[in-house]
Amino acid sequence: MPTKVAPDPARRSDASRRAILTAALTLVSEIGYPNVTMVAIAKAAGVGKQTIYRWWPTKGALLFDAFLSLAGDGEAASLPNTGDLATDLKSVLDATVDELNDPALDQAMRAMHTEVVHDQTLAADYATRLDAPMRALKRARLEAAQAAGHIADDVDLDVAVDLIWAPILTRWLHRTEPLTSAYAHKVVDTALRGLTPRT
Repeated sequence: MPTKVAPDPARRSDASRRAILTAALTLVSEIGYPNVTMVAIAKAAGVGKQTIYRWWPTKGALLFDAFLSLAGDGEAASLPNTGDLATDLKSVLDATVDELNDPALDQAMRAMHTEVVHDQTLAADYATRLDAPMRALKRARLEAAQAAGHIADDVDLDVAVDLIWAPILTRWLHRTEPLTSAYAHKVVDTALRGLTPRT
């Protein structure tokens, strides 16, 4: 008789986790974050509510992990470096604008930012797992530009990161004006005029 293979708990747990994360993002997109409950997520994922609470203490924590599952848990390759800083930054911001304007992600990303504002524990997790790694990538690209003489030696690169990326997120969050690639390009051009060495 063939040997009966026991189910792999790790594989089953991973499948359940992925189902939960997918269900959370789908429900937020379909019915809006305020209407999503842990019970609804559990039902959509085909798991028990206790399974969700074993891994995530709050809906915000679950949503954050769901968002990270799309972004590769904060992992990313280095920013492009073609030798043309303006072109590289515009390319990166074009991709950011496209992501922020994606209707499938809009509600989930807005809900995640709202939860981060109100939950100190989640804010710390966000800072460690997403913001810090992404900021390091941005700073590394500016460091390379500074070493190549494309950015003045005395520029504070942490402030430079904020100058380039913060306006994009602010316009998206506040909905004051449409978030477009044209605006993102103006941000880059304006920032670089203030960052480049004076001749």
